Amino acid sequence: MLPNESALPAKPLQTPSTVTAVEENDLADDGTRRLVPLLIVVLALVVVGGVTDLVLDAPTTWRSLHVAFEVGIILVSLGFAVILWRGWWNTARDLNRTRVALAASTRSLAERQAEQETWRLRAEKERAGFGRAIDVQFGEWGLTPTEREVAFLLLQGHGHKQIAAKTGRGERTVRQHAVSIYQKSGIGGRSELAAFFLQDLLPRPGD
Repeated sequence: MLPNESALPAKPLQTPSTVTAVEENDLADDGTRRLVPLLIVVLALVVVGGVTDLVLDAPTTWRSLHVAFEVGIILVSLGFAVILWRGWWNTARDLNRTRVALAASTRSLAERQAEQETWRLRAEKERAGFGRAIDVQFGEWGLTPTEREVAFLLLQGHGHKQIAAKTGRGERTVRQHAVSIYQKSGIGGRSELAAFFLQDLLPRPGD
């Protein structure tokens, strides 16, 4: 394993906005289910009451102001009842569609999270094997444990100053270890060191 190396962190996809949206839609749906049917019932009762009042009054003529007023109330109440019912039905349909879409989105996010976790585990396994192979090569070059640590950090792209800060050594000491690594391996510098291990791993153009 590489020194100071930790397992690749899992980064699960968080979806607080999805959860909040579901909760808000549920609350809105509950309120609509309770309020709109109640209003429809009240308006229906107004319609029934108006019709009943007209029947009981038994007006001698349908052209009187009283009859026109009662009929107007009945028609307005009936119109509002129809409008509310249509609005309630459309809202319930839209909320149901939204809930289905959110459920599909949640499933998709879960699938991507599972795919990400699978890749993380596979990459971690491959990296561990690659780290062991590099360590074997360092052993064949006869590097000391300290030189191996420095060499690993050089491969990770760190400069001498960064390595000194990470390992608690002086920059001059790190530079001396780097020179010793290059001499033992017969490699001309950090770029050649990286190329030695990585050039055959990267895909070539057209592959």
